[in-house]
This record gives sequence, C-alpha cells and structure tokens, in this order.
Amino acid sequence: MRKEWIPGFALLIIVAFVCLLDFSSAESIASESNIDAGDTAWMLAATALVLLMTPGLSFFYGGMVSRKNIISTMLQSFICMGVITLVWVLGGFSLAFGDSIGGFIGDPRTYAFFKGVGGGTQADLSPTIPFILFALFQMKFAVITPALITGSFAERVRFSSFMLFIVLFSIVVYSPLAHMTWHPDGFLRKWGVLDFAGGTVVHMSAGFAAIAAAIILGRRKNHGNLHKPANIPFVLLGTGLLWFGWFGFNAGSALGANSDAAMAFATTTVASAAAMLAWVMYDALMGRKISGLGAAIGAVVGLVAITPAAGFVTIGQSVFIGVAGAIVSNIVVYYKNKTGIDDTLDVFPCHGVGGIVGMILTGVFAKDVGLIYGDPSTFWKHMAAVFLVGGYTFGASYALFKITDLIIPMRVNEVSEELGLDISQHGESMSKSKTPEEISEMMQKAS
Repeated sequence: MRKEWIPGFALLIIVAFVCLLDFSSAESIASESNIDAGDTAWMLAATALVLLMTPGLSFFYGGMVSRKNIISTMLQSFICMGVITLVWVLGGFSLAFGDSIGGFIGDPRTYAFFKGVGGGTQADLSPTIPFILFALFQMKFAVITPALITGSFAERVRFSSFMLFIVLFSIVVYSPLAHMTWHPDGFLRKWGVLDFAGGTVVHMSAGFAAIAAAIILGRRKNHGNLHKPANIPFVLLGTGLLWFGWFGFNAGSALGANSDAAMAFATTTVASAAAMLAWVMYDALMGRKISGLGAAIGAVVGLVAITPAAGFVTIGQSVFIGVAGAIVSNIVVYYKNKTGIDDTLDVFPCHGVGGIVGMILTGVFAKDVGLIYGDPSTFWKHMAAVFLVGGYTFGASYALFKITDLIIPMRVNEVSEELGLDISQHGESMSKSKTPEEISEMMQKAS
C-alpha cells in the first residue's frame, strides 16, 4: 500500500457517499416551457465537441514529447476529464456562476453538488436551454484549461502532485476568472471587457500558469539538446480533433443556434486557416523548412487568437487576427528559446501570447465598440484586463505550485526523468522491446 495516496482515496470515498444525499430535489430554476429545441440540440452537440478537444489535446501534446513520455503526457490531459468534472460538480460551477460576491467569485453554496441545477432554464445564464446543459458546457472549458498547462512541464512532473495542483488551480484561478468574465455580475464583464469564448479565462490563464510552472520546476536535464518529437502524425491528428472541437468551443459560446453561432463558426475556421499559412510561410521566410509540426502549431494558434473575438468580428478581420497571432507567437517562441526557460511545448508563446493578441485585437475590431469604430474605451479596458488577468494568474499559479510542491514534491527524481515518465510514473511503455519484468525492474530503480 502506498500511503501517499490514502488521503486522496479517502476523500473520493467520502465524496461518493455525500453525493448519495438528494441535492437534486431542489425546485427547478424555471419552467421547461422556455426551452428552445433548436438551441438545446445545438448546445448538446457543442458540449460534446468541446469535450473532444481534451483527447485532441492529448494527441497534440503527446506527439511532441520524446517517445518515453508519450503515455504520461497524454494521460495528464485525460485525467483532467475525471478530476475537474468532480470538482466542477462539487463546487467549481458554483464558484464560477453562483451568486456574485463582489463581482470576483461566486457563492460556493449557490449550486454546490449541482443543487438546483436541473432541466429548467435560468433567466440570466441559460434562458433557452436547460440549466444543466449550460453547466455541462461550461464544465468542458474548466476541464481543458489545466490540461493546456501540462505542456509546460511535460517530461518532468510527478503525476500525484499534478493532480493536486489542477484541483487547486480550478478553484483558485479558473473559477474566479470565469466568474469575473462571464457571470452577469462579474467584475470584468460589467466593466465592459469582451471575451466571447475564453481568451482570458482559458488561454491567458493557461499561458501565464505555464510560465510559473516552468520557473518552479526548472529545466529538464536534457534541455538544450536537440529534441525530436516522437510522433508528428499524432500532432496532426490532435490538431484536427482540436479544430473540429473548437467549433463547439467558439460557436457554442453563442449559447444557441443563431446568427452569432454561425458567425463564430466561420471566423473560427478562417482565422485558423490564415494562421496555419502565416506560420509556415514565416518559417520559410526565416530559412526554416515548412513542417507538419509548424502547420499544426500555426492552426492551433489561430484558434486561440480568434477565441475572444469570434462572435464580435467580421470574416476579413478574422483573417488579420489569425495572421497576426501566428506571426507574433512564432517570434515569441524564437526568443523564448533563447532565454533558457523550459516551457517544454511552448504553452505561453502559443496559448498565452495567442490569447493576449486575441484580446487586444478584440478591443480593436469588436463590432460597434472597437477602436476602429471610434470608441477607445473598450480597447483600453482590454489592455488593462491583459495585465490584470496575467498578473493574477501568474502570481496565484506560482503560489499554488509552491504550495503543491511543499505537500507533494512536483518534480520527479533524476532517475525517473532519465527512464521516462511512462515507466517511472505509470509502469507502461510504448516500446515493444520492454518486457513486464524489465519494466518492473526499471520502476524499482525510479522509486
């Protein structure tokens, strides 16, 4: 028996028994007569699409790491679907969308254990779809955000400490940001900051947390050596799944089958296409070969950059946003590699910077209120939001990494890192040459 897992397992058993209590007996928020069948059908599909993004991310990241770390990297994304789902039900949703406390966080008692979250509508959050569907749609955003961070500390993080960190991150960072940005009484939303589908809440938060992680965990032992991605086809497959799922991510954020959803659907694919071309052409311009890896990264950066603006800009503006996001992120990747900071899979240059570019350009192009329409207030509020969200996310994440490290050391030992996390953390290997006996012996060396 491994004693370090006793608290977590005991907590899960307690939660399982507590969940037997009848929290669902509370009166429905509103009558089902307000439900629109078309909106509900689309949001059911969009919710499923967003969930698919997390397995897509696992392939995207898994193909980029070394062969001995593929399984561990992919599992870090998959486990978020388990951990964050329960956190969201127990209290995460309430912290994000419960009764506002000062505009910064929701009352944890409002929807704890999904109390009152049923099949009826909710006037402020889900006026035409079941409230439970809104909660599940938002859950998928909460799931993928900590999964995005994993790329920054790939190949050197202890799995048990990672699980603890994502629980803390979801409660302390993600839920407050979601409340401030998307709740009707949230501070940023009432202030006039526009974030259609998660430029601040998802991508900037993941990007700045990634920088904190890279600083706390330090560089890999082989950092600086030529790194060869294990499986480029995995990366391309992951990109396809992400792009497909992103239609639910962005178009679903319209919360209905309407013109906003259709426009977000269009700007999403156009921006990603433009960004993919911009990335590979900029690589070629700089004397680098056009690669499958570059095309995949460029497409994802375009998806990131258009996310906050998707429902607020025209098709032409989405082309500009995709191209700008790709070029800026490509440049930041180049200079980041010169700093010695080991953000393994460039989470900050791609997601953090992509989110920043998207938020700034949303302030420039947003219909009727953007800078080009003669209203500078939204632009300056977005600039301020970039600093506020970036500063809060980095500071809070840095503290959470430190706290987690004190409870469960986050970095594996040198032997485990050398063997690879697949074997040292999970006792599994992509190598067909390893027998079960050899794997067992290697695990003993790593322990």
